[in-house]
Amino acid sequence: MSNLPKEVLREMITGGNLQTADDLHSYLKDMFKDALQEMLESELETELGYAKGDKKNKYTDNRRNGHTEKNVKTKYGEFPINIPRDRDAKFDPVVVPKNKRNISGIEEQVISLYARGMSTRDIHDQLKDIYGIELSAEMVSKITDSIIPKIKQWHNRPLDAVYPFIFMDAIHYKVREDGQIKNKAAYVVLGVDLDGFKDILGIWIGENESSKFWLGVLNDLKNRGLEDVLIFCVDGLTGLKEAINASYPKAEIQRCIIHQLRNSFKYVSYKDLKEFAKDFKEVYKAVNEELAFSNLGELEEKWGHKYPHAIKSWEANWEVLSPFFKYPSEIRTIMYTTNIIEGFHRQLRKVTKTKTMFPSDQALEKILFLASQNVIKKWSRRYKNWDLIRNQLSIFFEDRI
Repeated sequence: MSNLPKEVLREMITGGNLQTADDLHSYLKDMFKDALQEMLESELETELGYAKGDKKNKYTDNRRNGHTEKNVKTKYGEFPINIPRDRDAKFDPVVVPKNKRNISGIEEQVISLYARGMSTRDIHDQLKDIYGIELSAEMVSKITDSIIPKIKQWHNRPLDAVYPFIFMDAIHYKVREDGQIKNKAAYVVLGVDLDGFKDILGIWIGENESSKFWLGVLNDLKNRGLEDVLIFCVDGLTGLKEAINASYPKAEIQRCIIHQLRNSFKYVSYKDLKEFAKDFKEVYKAVNEELAFSNLGELEEKWGHKYPHAIKSWEANWEVLSPFFKYPSEIRTIMYTTNIIEGFHRQLRKVTKTKTMFPSDQALEKILFLASQNVIKKWSRRYKNWDLIRNQLSIFFEDRI
């Protein structure tokens, strides 16, 4: 409508005696019905090859054969339309296909609203207010079920043979199962490909995190063509290191430094926290592993007697905390923290924050899939300085990429 000349719009307003938004809606509804009817007549004219009453240009034995009334649902509500017929019954209109009464695009609207985390009640109310169409909770569920084949297709799609970086983490939800409310984990795998672009490789719904489940996830990635991973970036998740070693034994494992710091700070009183955090910077900001470990020793001498647990966890997990020291700053920046996947989780929580519980694994899977697709659409840029990073990786892993 915005492309219509102002003169036409003014004529519509004055000729239609439009004074309120409701007047405009009614006017557009009538105009839409008339336009729809004209489109159907035009389609049949094109199909037959001659205009109504133009026998001179008729080169077919087929002809018009009256109309059939049909109630159709549109964005302007429900109303009857006259579908033109032909004698040979070959006419299949595009604008109102045979056996279809809903041409409103409501299905897409429902899925879009569902993807934003709206409840079935909210979706019902919004569609009723805007379009005058009532959809039950069962119908909303049925419409969103139409994406299940897409989820399966997405979850089984082939993957690249090599990913330089894989981030793995889990986000937790409450799901009803067998009449009980259970804590479920959505296992998320985010990959960075050889061209420097991010992608969600899959989301798996399971119970409490374990090495067995993570191993199943990694085997699924292998079966889809992922042969090698250079660096896994993970939080201190239960069983994850063991699962990675079993599936991709050549891969480097880097535990998130930021998570490790947060865990350490839990043991430190507020009055010491600022100084303690400043001292710890000398550890993870060190130019190499040797200096980092030396600074950790000095930190232990200063704080070890007061906060032993805050430091012991670094010593116990040094093998998976220290790998990033061997790489230049561009690679370090990517691998030393799982903030990238935490950012993705924040986007999921925005959509699911109104849901205290999901009625099934499938209901949770549907909304996480739709939300993830909306996020992925925005990932159109590759990592900054990726050409440099790719060259550095090819030196460190020259026999693998």
